[in-house]
Amino acid sequence: MDEFALHKGHRYATVVMDARTMRVIWVGEGNGRADIRPFFEELGPEGCKRIEAVAMDMNTAFDLEVQKHCPQAEVVYDLFHVVARFGREVVDRVRVDQANELRKEPKARQIIKRSRWLLLRNRDNLDERQAVRLNELLAANAPLAKVYLLKTALKELWFAPDIQEGRRRWREWFRLALDSDLAPAIQFAKRLRKYLRGILASAVFPMSTSILEGVNNKIKVIKRTAYGFRDSAYFFLKIKAAFPGKAR
Repeated sequence: MDEFALHKGHRYATVVMDARTMRVIWVGEGNGRADIRPFFEELGPEGCKRIEAVAMDMNTAFDLEVQKHCPQAEVVYDLFHVVARFGREVVDRVRVDQANELRKEPKARQIIKRSRWLLLRNRDNLDERQAVRLNELLAANAPLAKVYLLKTALKELWFAPDIQEGRRRWREWFRLALDSDLAPAIQFAKRLRKYLRGILASAVFPMSTSILEGVNNKIKVIKRTAYGFRDSAYFFLKIKAAFPGKAR
């Protein structure tokens, strides 16, 4: 389950895809609990019982509706969304704070201000020159080095071979976050703790919403090609038609 921007002004729609067939099975306007409830009502009790796991971002509305209608299903929180949130709430915050401390050193301040892309992008996607710049930056700034290490270690929670190993990795990561003495990292770790079950569930159900990210990009193309849609119902039918699933 994921959401996409339907119109400007923070108006969203929700899209649901079958993880096995890759078929878009439902699209509805809105992303609140009442908005997505019709999907579960259409499935009915028997259909809900067949759902084993649901991949989503940390959307409370999605989570609560799954728990209500499919109590046997495991919620699996998506790696990309959690790490992206860590980037916004922790890496960016610490980077800005460090830049602000260097007001009397304009050159050093500019280096940190312009380092956002280096800190947020995967190291594997950096070329040799960029990797050198990143290493120099982390060697020169301990707080940025700490949050970068935390970001890298956070991803490993989703690649644990089993739940027991996942819990061990979580305990180590949580301790590192608390020991960092960085308020944004500590606050994020404490908030993330309540989502732990959905993170560890990835060891049993290796699911993500990454395919839906591709769907959302295709939805943007469909909307742009048609110069927008005034009829949402027709737009949703176009989306379903564009993603009929794997051929049997």
